[in-house]
Amino acid sequence: MGTRSTELREMLEPAVNALGFQLWGIEYTPQGRHSMLRVYIDKDGGIGIEDCAQVSRQISSILDVEDPISGEYTLEVSSPGLDRALFTVEQFKEYLGWHISLRLTENFDGRRKFTGQLKTVIDDEIVLIVGDEEYTIPYELIDKANLVSQV
Repeated sequence: MGTRSTELREMLEPAVNALGFQLWGIEYTPQGRHSMLRVYIDKDGGIGIEDCAQVSRQISSILDVEDPISGEYTLEVSSPGLDRALFTVEQFKEYLGWHISLRLTENFDGRRKFTGQLKTVIDDEIVLIVGDEEYTIPYELIDKANLVSQV
């Protein structure tokens, strides 16, 4: 789900973990002066506004020193929310049985969007039940994945 996100995760995760939080995921949307860097954090018991502010201050310092993103951007730190995005294969494994939506980087079996029940994860493939059909989708084709509901 992006080389830039992987590099940013490696840079920021140790600091987020040291503050007692889990780095759930990173989304970087380059749009000139309106570029956005979203960092999702989580912890047992949930995330509050002060948690987001604390992490934002810490990672802002790191980003200022390391300067991994050229140009202007807005940093947003938040919880993953109820419709949390899934960023890693391990996160998919935590939500077996849930309904999820997927958007792919390219067509798979004639389509790019899928919504269905997450059956299992086999190596780097996501097995999704959509209606009466079962799809085994390679993880590397997933552009965006979100929880929809618990079954």
